[in-house]
Amino acid sequence: MASKKPSAKAKRINEFKAQLGGLDDLFEREEQRKEDLSARKEAALREKSCESKNRYSSYDEAQKTIAACAAHGTRGLHAYRCPYCNGWHLTHKPQRK
Repeated sequence: MASKKPSAKAKRINEFKAQLGGLDDLFEREEQRKEDLSARKEAALREKSCESKNRYSSYDEAQKTIAACAAHGTRGLHAYRCPYCNGWHLTHKPQRK
């Protein structure tokens, strides 16, 4: 059990405040945390939607790949332009109209 002396209580409070790193830059740290989180989220989204997929330099090249896949039994593929790399990727998702 902790001591009830005022000096001991003051010491515990100061130790706690020291662990917080001060509250002077609290808003700056929170803003930095949000920016870091946003950057990690964007990087993960880019990895998932672009960098982990095959990239085709033209729509015609993507269409040739779709035809080759169809010849081997994979149907329902569509090509779409990637907003990150400006190349072309394939998807099974229905085309937007």
